[in-house]
Amino acid sequence: MTFASNPVQPINPANAIDPGSLLNSLGDAVIAIAGDNRIRFVNHAAEQLLGAGAPLLNGQSLDNLISGDAPLLAIVEQCRRTGSSVTESEVHLESPRIGTHDVDVRATCWSEDASVVILTLQQRSIARQIDRHMTQRGAARSVSAMAAMLAHEVKNPLSGIRGAAQLLEEEVSDDSQQLTQLICEETDRIVALVNRMDSFSDDRPPERTAVNIHEILDHVRRLAETGFARHLTIAEIYDPSLPPVYGSRDQLVQVFLNLIKNAAEAAPETGGEIQLATRYRHGTRLAVTGGKEHVDLPLEITVRDNGAGIPDDLKSCLFDPFVTTKQNGTGLGLALVAKIIDDHGGMIDVETVPRRTEFRVLLPMPPRATNTRGTGK
Repeated sequence: MTFASNPVQPINPANAIDPGSLLNSLGDAVIAIAGDNRIRFVNHAAEQLLGAGAPLLNGQSLDNLISGDAPLLAIVEQCRRTGSSVTESEVHLESPRIGTHDVDVRATCWSEDASVVILTLQQRSIARQIDRHMTQRGAARSVSAMAAMLAHEVKNPLSGIRGAAQLLEEEVSDDSQQLTQLICEETDRIVALVNRMDSFSDDRPPERTAVNIHEILDHVRRLAETGFARHLTIAEIYDPSLPPVYGSRDQLVQVFLNLIKNAAEAAPETGGEIQLATRYRHGTRLAVTGGKEHVDLPLEITVRDNGAGIPDDLKSCLFDPFVTTKQNGTGLGLALVAKIIDDHGGMIDVETVPRRTEFRVLLPMPPRATNTRGTGK
């Protein structure tokens, strides 16, 4: 018995896939390092990771981007020396030029020239960021339920307690009036706290439109410079081609006013600096609350300060309600920020070390506006 063979069809050159376009579509960073440790190729994800475009990166020495004792350089040399692939998890990259990143690394020698090493870098911070965001989302829902309960079960009895104290004040002695006044003052304080939590119980989706995030940041910066941040330097590093954000202008003003106020309080009195930065980045998708669809989050806004940093014991619960480093703080500000960002389908994360704390907010673009650029400042 014989079998008919299927002839191999020749590939039409018109349908051939361009290798560069293929590599640029990957979510992981790909970098080609020549024998002299100079960069010969970067894909789009690597441009995002290294914070610069290919024209600037190509030809640069890897030693100029990271410190000479960085583990990544040792991985490259090991790959060249052994001629085999090297894989390592949670490699720490840090320098003033590229910031701080934790990545999984795979190094492979190029088949056509063994001195050329192909690096594939996968950011671990994205996975941790999404995990932390899910925790924040759960905390926000818990606060929403608690806020609704407090409004119903606490405010009404408090109004009765205050009214009774006012009636007693007319009948008791002067010494006892101080006690009734204390009851009224503390009742008012608790009511004010419950009123602040009312915003958590609002489950209505925000009314969103295409908004220019740079106009929002400029508005908040002017408020800060005329008030709580007048003693600080506020620097801006904006991507002028950034597309619009899909959000509520008023709510986003509240978010960044809160973040910048926290940064101003953390920054030192002398030499204090806040940096506001925006950029376009690929590779982050998130499930929308209450739905099955996923949304891309390519718009990143960063608020950085040069303060002492966040204590280690607060890092994992920073966005939980009633967690605060301030002596008279309520611990609701960042919890509300997390809720608003979640309502927008976005996510927020924080990285902190002494002298540098960064809050990074990722937000979506308006529907069907993924190719719109040039609306920024």
